Amino acid sequence: MGVIETEGLTRRFGARTAVEGVSMTVPDQAVYGFLGRNGAGKTTTLKMLLGLIRPTAGTARIGGVDVARDRIGAARKVGALLEAHGFYGNLTGRENLDISRCLQGLPVSEVDRVLGVVEMRADAGRRVGGYSLGMRQRLGLARALLGAPPILVLDEPTNGLDPDGIAEMRRFLRDLPAQTGATVLLSSHLLGEIEQIASHVGVIHQGRQVLEGELAALKAARAPEIHLRVDDYGRAAAVLAQHDLTVTKTAEGLSARLRLGQDHDAATARLNQVLVEQGVAVFAIGARERSLEGLYRQVTETAQPLREAA
Repeated sequence: MGVIETEGLTRRFGARTAVEGVSMTVPDQAVYGFLGRNGAGKTTTLKMLLGLIRPTAGTARIGGVDVARDRIGAARKVGALLEAHGFYGNLTGRENLDISRCLQGLPVSEVDRVLGVVEMRADAGRRVGGYSLGMRQRLGLARALLGAPPILVLDEPTNGLDPDGIAEMRRFLRDLPAQTGATVLLSSHLLGEIEQIASHVGVIHQGRQVLEGELAALKAARAPEIHLRVDDYGRAAAVLAQHDLTVTKTAEGLSARLRLGQDHDAATARLNQVLVEQGVAVFAIGARERSLEGLYRQVTETAQPLREAA
């Protein structure tokens, strides 16, 4: 059982299928990274979870509540940030939060509590019109945290932030379950950031879910890779292919996928010897645990394209 569960969740817009058959399970107090390219169906899935659009087929449950049957009941369990907009620029951060607090019937102390969580008390008296994008994102998170919802749903929370803002948001989200007890579902296309934050991941590709699970277990279940920097990538790739290795060109050089259970050190030494014997100069070589980027690349390269509805 998960805090968030979907089964066969599907959404069509006329002849176009945006999301097809997504079944996800988000465990309690997890940071679940929902990954996919822009246009893969992430935001559409989140909107169905929040009851903002109705699914064409399938079900979604939030905290055990069926969203289609009791949208209000499900919404009470969730704090959401889809966009860092919807604030009154002529009002202060505190005043904006106070409007949301009043609408939810929460005590005045709740505004101070959430400002403290997102570390914005010092700037709460400033007008939102003068806020940076990063400050607006944190104010949006503060609004989502009002009432201490057990579940947070965040759509691209680092979108548009500078490096300092991304690092700040990363630290905040990583610590949130331990700090508040909340479960966090966040969508992103930034694999490196999610790898540093998430305990669990799900990948959606062209509307279909192609991977889900605990990140550490997913990486451990797949063989590591040998990464290389050489003087002749074409020749090196041909040599590695002759040894039945799957080779990929990366930003850093070449990546050769080992078999599960294969001795990393022995394989690395052997490949280095083979390449040198074939006249390839090896500048760097070593085995690494599979990265989230490697997992993502593997499942999306082998996934079948989503067909459009007839």
